Amino acid sequence: MASGTTATSKVTPVTLGTSVRNKTKVFTATKVTETVDASGKPSFNVELIKYSDANGSNPTTFATRDSTGKLVFNNNASANDKQFAAAHLRNSKNQMNSVKDKFGLDTENSKTFNKQNGNENKATADNPAGDNSTPADPTKDATIAATPQKSFGNLRYPEDIGTTKQDVIRFTMLEYKPSGVGALTSAGAPSQRSSTDFANRTSLGTVVLPIPSGISDTNSADWGSNSMNVLQAAAAATAYKTITEGFTAGTESFGASVKSFSEESATKKAVGAAFAGAAMGGDGAALLSRAEGIVTNPNMELLFNGPQLRPFSFTFKMSARSRTEAQSIIKILNFFKRGMSPIKSKSNLFLKAPNTFRIQYLHRTGEEEKDHPYIGRIKECALQSCTVNYTPEGQYATFYDGVLVSYEITMQFQELEPVFDVDYEGLDDQIGY
Repeated sequence: MASGTTATSKVTPVTLGTSVRNKTKVFTATKVTETVDASGKPSFNVELIKYSDANGSNPTTFATRDSTGKLVFNNNASANDKQFAAAHLRNSKNQMNSVKDKFGLDTENSKTFNKQNGNENKATADNPAGDNSTPADPTKDATIAATPQKSFGNLRYPEDIGTTKQDVIRFTMLEYKPSGVGALTSAGAPSQRSSTDFANRTSLGTVVLPIPSGISDTNSADWGSNSMNVLQAAAAATAYKTITEGFTAGTESFGASVKSFSEESATKKAVGAAFAGAAMGGDGAALLSRAEGIVTNPNMELLFNGPQLRPFSFTFKMSARSRTEAQSIIKILNFFKRGMSPIKSKSNLFLKAPNTFRIQYLHRTGEEEKDHPYIGRIKECALQSCTVNYTPEGQYATFYDGVLVSYEITMQFQELEPVFDVDYEGLDDQIGY
């Protein structure tokens, strides 16, 4: 075996993490070494190198890429590297492409290089679990593959809104990205999708509109009442002790409960009523109330059950003032209606999830525009309903070419994930979410 060319890409940053709290920036490069066998056929040894800064200090090889392009981590890789392996793969792919010309490859050898860079096996470019196994991506199957996504361009209403300084709302259509089921965090729990990390998402088009009146958001959590009387508490305590500390501890807990029951007459009556009710196939609590005029203390408490997803509703009325503005309105309606439609596979056997939307309130000052700090931000959303009123003026009226005088569109969105406390990190001087 003989060695050929060695090339190392420039050091470039890659961001690992999804939320503000766990985002970290690391600096990496990809080193490619060509190895040529006796027949002149090349293969490539690909190493991923991590540095302590952008100047390339303290290089450490933390992973390699096998012949199919998958990442294989070594002991120098951190848990964060493995969890966000997909980010490393995307970065390494760009780095390998940047040094490809240095090898002077012919067509056949170029295919070998491309395969190792994941260009011929794109399923290996997304390995969020950070392990050496790559689950198959069903959307890459020829019979399942969806129809190509249409690019809508950048639409706006009114057509001169770009020349004004007014604040606007922008809808960006994104290809839906499933959260997956195989990704595990270092704690062993399924990783949470991030509906706030848009750095690596591809826009399919945007719509810019004036901010409508009546905008609002509602943050809510699911809390519910829960009861546990003394008998249920005793049974639960016995079971808990048995599971966590063994049978002996569970027996002792049961004995303590029985002793407690025997020391209080009302408790004995409650136990007796419970057994009597069970024997009669009735309600022991009702029997106790009827016989003694008492009920067991339900120990009612309000308990947290989980977060809730926020809905957002918008209504826009659009009236054309020119032919070009009328065409913009038609394209905007098409943008939302088409964007929320499920996508058929080529085989018609499957339906891919509709596209999703990023919604931003933008505050514009001069040439700068940024997320409005004093209106709540919105995470990635699904468009659940879209209603178009073609006669918002109360009567049917068109221009000479058939375009209606006015259109009114009402849309109902819902966020893909709940709002968590970490989403407010770094937003102390703003409304946040």
